[in-house]
Amino acid sequence: MPLMKPTMDVGIIGYGAYVPRYRLPASEVSRVWHPGGDRAPVEQKAVAGPDEDTVTMSIEAARNALARAEIAPARLGAVWVGSESHPYAVKPTSAIVAEAIGATPHVLAGDWQFACKAGTEALQAALALVGSGMTPYALAIGMDTAQSRPGDVLEYTAAAGGAAYIVGPGDEAVALLQGSVSFATENPDFWRRPQQNYPEHGGRFTGEPSYFRHTLAAATELMEALGRTPQDYAYAVFHQPNRRFPREAAVRLGFSAEQIKAGLLVDRIGNAYAGSSMLGLGALLDVANPGDRVLHVSYGSGAGSDAFEWLVTDGLHERRHRAPLTSYYVNRVQEIDYATYARYRNKLQME
Repeated sequence: MPLMKPTMDVGIIGYGAYVPRYRLPASEVSRVWHPGGDRAPVEQKAVAGPDEDTVTMSIEAARNALARAEIAPARLGAVWVGSESHPYAVKPTSAIVAEAIGATPHVLAGDWQFACKAGTEALQAALALVGSGMTPYALAIGMDTAQSRPGDVLEYTAAAGGAAYIVGPGDEAVALLQGSVSFATENPDFWRRPQQNYPEHGGRFTGEPSYFRHTLAAATELMEALGRTPQDYAYAVFHQPNRRFPREAAVRLGFSAEQIKAGLLVDRIGNAYAGSSMLGLGALLDVANPGDRVLHVSYGSGAGSDAFEWLVTDGLHERRHRAPLTSYYVNRVQEIDYATYARYRNKLQME
């Protein structure tokens, strides 16, 4: 069984979220592009403001994670940012973030990419780095300002936001890693070529054999390897491209609606791509209790899934309120119309 777990006990010692305040109602997308069409896949989505990008949002989330961890930034041995919307094609997001939070110069900085699971890819690497003893702490971030072609169905959901996690020794953790499984194959469900402004997608591939095959396989193999059933978990969180996919995945695996409710944010903020399941996990840690087990499954187009089991520790209650809860960012809402959204996201090319 392909269970992965470091030889040393490791876990999350600090976490932090960030979601922009601006929201584009799905009704605005329908009004402009699909009047009289089918029901929108979400209620609204989070939109980065004109002064926000993956770098600025990562810095905010990282500072929240550091506040909960209460460690000096210079103790971070790695700062890794997973995203598919890095602001520079050739210039690392991670180095800018590391400099801004005070983690430089002796730090391993790197940008990660695997569509919507770039964040958990960075998290896997951070767990391995700390678990090998190479460094005491590492920071993994999943953050995006997702792109979507005007008028495409993705414009309803392609959103902005994400979360940061500091990985450290097990005796300092608020959530201990129990094990993880990764599952990846090649699937043509979503892609963007160099120099293209917007991604394309093979609509009929996005559910089966992409999202469901990978999500269900990773989750099932992890539970089998650990000898778990869905009833052993207090909570579960999945990647959230729309309102249907995570709910259906939960049902097919045997989880209840109540187990996924607290981490299901897609209706409020849309699909934050690399930040999607990372934000959902943060929302669960905001309400979890010591002893709770959490199943966390990401998905990235192309395609692959990472599945983790986390065991919440006694340290969570004391650290939880050292930084704003995920709900703070989800609940602060300033609605904008489609024209403002187009200006903020540079949809109108003037030259």
